[in-house]
Amino acid sequence: MSLTPDNVSVMTDNRVAQPDLEAFREATKGTLIERMHMEIQEVTAARTVATMPVLGNTQPAGLLHGGASVALAETVGSFAAAQHAGPDAAVVGIEISATHHRAVRSGSVTAVATAIHLGRTMATYEIVLTDDQDKRVCTARLTCMILAEKR
Repeated sequence: MSLTPDNVSVMTDNRVAQPDLEAFREATKGTLIERMHMEIQEVTAARTVATMPVLGNTQPAGLLHGGASVALAETVGSFAAAQHAGPDAAVVGIEISATHHRAVRSGSVTAVATAIHLGRTMATYEIVLTDDQDKRVCTARLTCMILAEKR
């Protein structure tokens, strides 16, 4: 599913700094975002921030699952790219890479997506995940393709 302003109401205005959290929660019901308890804090094209609890997103050894970190990274980067694309376009992730720096066993992680490139057809973000002590847990890079029209 591609992200569009129709399916996530917080993306209808590129100047939105604080999302309508209630509308966001409604739009993400039944999605991975809801299942993993991701909470969007800020959404702009230049910078998007979200948090996620470690509990419930671990691998069998009790550590934050690397795939959970990547899912959070792709979520914040995609929301930022959708802000950049605007209300008449959609975005799809086409490449993501991640380096896992340290293990996390409890608390939450915060992901901050920062724009690296904001073009007409592509947007690229660096996403840094940190733990509750503000230590870097993961660094990811996401590139999204901007589709000319909503699908």
